[in-house]
Amino acid sequence: MSSVKPYDMCWLDYRTLKIKDFDLFRTICIVDNDKSLEVPIKELKHFIKYSFKINPRVIKGSFDFSKYILIGKIDQMKDIIKEAKMWERKLNNEGFILKRIKENDKDILIITAKNERALVYAVFKLIENLRIGEKLDDLNHVDNPASYFRIINHWDNLDGTVERGYAGNSIFFKDNKIIINERTRDYARLLSSIGINGVVINNVNVKKKEVELITHKYLKILSRLANIFWDYGIKIYLSINFASPIYLGGLSTADPLDKRVSIWWKTKAEEIYDYIPYFGGFLVKADSEFNPGPHMYGRTHADGANMLAEALEPYGGYVIWRTFVYNCMQDWRDYKTDRARAAYDNFKPLDGNFYENVVLQIKYGPMDFQVREPVSPLFGGMEKTNQILELQITQEYTGQQIHLCYLGTLWKEILEFDTYAKGEGSKVKEILKGKIFETKYNGFAGVSNVGDSSNWTGHDLAQANLYTFGVLAWNPDRDIAKVVDDWIKLTFGDDSKVRENISYMLLNSHRIYEKYTTPFGLGWMVNPGYHYGPNPEGYEYSRWGTYHRANYEAIGIDRTSKGTGYTLQYHSPWREIYDDINKCPEDLLLFFHRVPYKFILKSGKTLIQQIYDLHFEGVEEVEVLKEKWYELKERIDDKIFERVSKRLEMQLEHAKEWRDVINTYFFRKTGIPDDKGRKIYP
Repeated sequence: MSSVKPYDMCWLDYRTLKIKDFDLFRTICIVDNDKSLEVPIKELKHFIKYSFKINPRVIKGSFDFSKYILIGKIDQMKDIIKEAKMWERKLNNEGFILKRIKENDKDILIITAKNERALVYAVFKLIENLRIGEKLDDLNHVDNPASYFRIINHWDNLDGTVERGYAGNSIFFKDNKIIINERTRDYARLLSSIGINGVVINNVNVKKKEVELITHKYLKILSRLANIFWDYGIKIYLSINFASPIYLGGLSTADPLDKRVSIWWKTKAEEIYDYIPYFGGFLVKADSEFNPGPHMYGRTHADGANMLAEALEPYGGYVIWRTFVYNCMQDWRDYKTDRARAAYDNFKPLDGNFYENVVLQIKYGPMDFQVREPVSPLFGGMEKTNQILELQITQEYTGQQIHLCYLGTLWKEILEFDTYAKGEGSKVKEILKGKIFETKYNGFAGVSNVGDSSNWTGHDLAQANLYTFGVLAWNPDRDIAKVVDDWIKLTFGDDSKVRENISYMLLNSHRIYEKYTTPFGLGWMVNPGYHYGPNPEGYEYSRWGTYHRANYEAIGIDRTSKGTGYTLQYHSPWREIYDDINKCPEDLLLFFHRVPYKFILKSGKTLIQQIYDLHFEGVEEVEVLKEKWYELKERIDDKIFERVSKRLEMQLEHAKEWRDVINTYFFRKTGIPDDKGRKIYP
C-alpha cells in the first residue's frame, strides 16, 4: 500500500482529513488475540496514517484507555459491551455495526460484525463515512447488505485480451498465465470497499484454452489468487465450458443425465475445493452463441444446472446459470420469431425445477444491454427460482468508455420497476432482496469495466459506474444523486464547484447519450462486431430485415398481443400499458410498437420530428458537458483533466457523426424534411 503507484486508487486515494476528536484514532483495541483480524486492522491503520498523519498503537485484550477504537467479532464483544447481545440479532453474516459510545468518561468507537470479512466491509464503510463528511457523533449504523450475491463478472481471456473491454488488457491474465502482483490486492481492496463479495475472473465465452483453468495446471496459482480476494471477503468464481468432460475428461458426451458426466464433475469439484476451500462456484453460459449446453442432448437448462449444482453442493458452491439464450431453439426464418421472447420462453416453464444452489443470472432487459430496454419479464415471472440481476458496467453499447455515460440513473429505474408479480410493490429491488418470493439466493452481477489502464476504467469518470454498482448492490434503496455526490467527494474532494459540475455531467449523461444515438428503445443501430459507431442497418433481424424494420412509412416491431406476443409475458397492468400505443411509455415506444413516422407524440410533435430534434439536442448537450468540465480546469488534477478532456472532444465529434448519420438515414427513408429547416442531409 505504497503512496506512489503507477496507477490511480480511484475513490481509495486518501487525503488529509481535519476532524474533531481525531485523538480517538490514536489507539486501536482488539477484543481478543485474533489473527484473522489482520486485514481490517491493516486497512484501518493505513487510513489513519494517511488521513490523520499518526501511527496508531494496536492493543490486544486491554481497554484501560479513555479514548479508543474497539474492533472485534460480536460474539466476543458481548463480554465487554452489554448492548452487543441485542446488536447481534440485527446482523446477518455480512452486516456490521459502527457506533460511537460516550459514557463513564469513556469515548469508544465500536466496529463489530459476525466475522472478519464483514469487519473489512465495516472498516471501509467507516473510512468512507468520515471522508464524505459524516460527523463522528452521528455514527450509529447497523448496516446489512440487501442481497446475497454481489458479483463482478470479468470477460477476460487467458491471453490477456478482454471481450468488451475498453480499459486496456486484463489485470488477471497475460500470455496464458495468471498475474498476481500489487495491483491484484489493490483491486480486491477496491471491490471490498464497495461491498462486492464475488468475482468471476474469466470470460463467459470459455474458449478451448480457458477450459484448462479448472485443471491442476492453473489451480495451484488460482489458490493464491483466491486467498488474496478471500482476505477481503470476496470469493472467486470460474466460468466453465459445459462440454469440459469431453475436452478435458476424454468422454464422448457431456449429457447431464449421463452418470459418467456427473461423476466427472463431482471429481472435478472435489479437486477444485482441495485447492480453493472458499471457491464460489461456476458461471455457465450454455446453448447460446455457439456455447455447448444441455439442449445438445435433448435436456433442459434445469437438467444441466442441477447436475453441476449436485457436484458443488457438498462444498457450499453455487451454479450461476445465465439466461442469455436468444438463439436456442429459435427459427429465425419465422416472421414472429422475437429475440426478446427467448429467455422467458426457455426458462419460465422450468420455474421451480432448479436446485436451491442454482441461481439464474438474468440480463436487465430481454435483448443485450441496449441503451434502453424494458425490464426483463423474468423478474416477476420466476417465482420459485433464485435470481441475479445482470448489469453491464462496461459500456459495450453505451459509448465504450470513450463517451461519458453514467449508468446509475438507468440502473435505478430498473430497480424501481414494479413487476406487479404479487400486486403493487413487487419491485425488482424487492425481488432481489428476497422479499417478494420465497427465495434466498438473489443478487447482482456486473460485467466489469476494469482493465490495466492507469486509471482502471479508461475514462476517469467511468469509475463512477463501478462504484455505483457496488453501492446499489449493497443497498438498492440508495438515492442516486447522493451516490454520485459521495463518489465525487471521495475521488475529487469537497470543492463545491467540482461537485456541482460533475454531478450535472453524470446525472444527465445517459439521457444525452440516448438522445443522439437510439431514442425510443430502438437499439442495435451500431456497427456489427465491435458495437461502436452509427450503422442504422448494421444488424439483420431474421429474413425480415433489421432489428427496427424501418421502411418508408413506419418503424419499430409490433411486440403486442397482436404481434409477437412479447407483451403477454408481463403481469397486468404492464401488458395492457405496453400493448396500447397511446399508453406505452414513449421511451420504449419503438421497442413495443410499429409506428408511422407521422404519429403524433404527447409533445404534439410527429415521431420523425422528435427523432430529428433529439439528435440535434443530444449534440448540443454534449457541448454543455464539455463546457462544464472545462470550468474545472484549475480545480482538477492536471493528468485527469487532460484525459477526460480528450474523451469529451472525441465524444462531441462522435455525437455529431451519430446525429448526421441517423438523421440522414431517416430523411432518406421518409423524404420528410425537418420542420425547423436545419440541414439534415450532409
